[in-house]
Amino acid sequence: MKKFIDAFINVWKIEELKNRILVTLGLLLVYRFGAHVTLPGIDATKLNSLTTQTDSGIGWLIDVFTGGAFSQASVFALGIMPYISASIVVQLMGIAIPYLQKLQKEGESGRKKINQITRWLTIAITLVQGPGYIYNLYRTLPADAFMLGFDNFSFLFSAVVILTTGTIFAMWLGEKITDKGIGNGISLLILIGIIARMPQAFIQEFTSVVTENNGGPLKLLLEVALWIIVIIGCILLTMAVRKIPVQYARRTTSGDFEQDAMGGNRQWIPLKLNASGVMPIIFAQAIMFIPAALAGLSKSEAAQTVTTQFQNVFGLAYNVVFALLIIIFTYFYTAITVPTNKMADDLKRSGGFIPGVRPGVETGDYLDRIMSLITFPGSLFLALIAVFPAIVVSLLGVQSQWALFYGGTSLLIMVGVAIDTIQQINSYLLNRHYDGLMKSGKNRKAVA
Repeated sequence: MKKFIDAFINVWKIEELKNRILVTLGLLLVYRFGAHVTLPGIDATKLNSLTTQTDSGIGWLIDVFTGGAFSQASVFALGIMPYISASIVVQLMGIAIPYLQKLQKEGESGRKKINQITRWLTIAITLVQGPGYIYNLYRTLPADAFMLGFDNFSFLFSAVVILTTGTIFAMWLGEKITDKGIGNGISLLILIGIIARMPQAFIQEFTSVVTENNGGPLKLLLEVALWIIVIIGCILLTMAVRKIPVQYARRTTSGDFEQDAMGGNRQWIPLKLNASGVMPIIFAQAIMFIPAALAGLSKSEAAQTVTTQFQNVFGLAYNVVFALLIIIFTYFYTAITVPTNKMADDLKRSGGFIPGVRPGVETGDYLDRIMSLITFPGSLFLALIAVFPAIVVSLLGVQSQWALFYGGTSLLIMVGVAIDTIQQINSYLLNRHYDGLMKSGKNRKAVA
């Protein structure tokens, strides 16, 4: 513990790192402030029905990813999610559209053009989601909550413009954090929104278990211990890799490659157990919204049954379908984001090879087979973490809001972003010859 505290103190000794952390905290503070600024024309004292809508289920999930801005009818009510949706669409389109494939191969200039396309698509998505959000306000809030009138066109127009501007500003904040701060800005905006809802959820669970004597302090202690175990499991899933040994032939002075027992340089290709990250859960959740939405258009008894089943995020039917979709999307997203053939070609061009496997096509097939084998347990573990909130609700009677922190997208995002940010801070410390936050190996002596 003392070494960790010393490493934390060393963070503030590096001027550049200290400035980046302060910039990051400042921009995150701006984002959290904006989440509490209500849209002009809406009475902020009459949002109780909107808050009730987001107390549980899908509404609560949406509100978590916007940091509570959705339930506050805030200028950031749509959050950064339209940008995430646009990024996913552009990434998937890059598989089928030759122009985007060409841009992906152009390096920095191509990346800038892809970012510009993503921004324009974000605006388009926001212009579609904005009126949908206002329509939800019309259905949820009382008429006297609209100070300019219930059916005032100027309010609708200005609200959509403000929501679009809010998303663009949040996107700009995220990009500035990435450039001038520490960590991935977009991910940090989502993380801070999730963390903002955690104290309220824990207080509700504490009140239910301890104050109302639904199990007492011992049950709460067991719940916290289980939560820590799940976090450790998420960390292991995020960082687990299968190391594929690679042998590089030694280059001679004449430029030819020469291999001998001692001259080759052995390295590793790390293939991640969960190469797709949280994307399968995001895809699966997007699909899970569709049945309830379509069934809601019909008044039949069967449609009402479907709506009830798929709006209950802790129900058996919802979680079985959810888990199956996650397994399917894990394979799909891994297949399109891990270019095993390109890895094999790059390895061959650099004079490397996997011992016992021929360079080229056979190497690509070998890597693809290994990825398929390790993706299966990875997808099962990912699906288990995704449905774990429903398990703790059913078995332990945990409050729904606190249960959603036991798994799913929120917990994986928290773990993934925290690891990425700590690794960036760690690299600054190690480059300045300080002990890192995740120190391993021999001790390093701090130098002034």
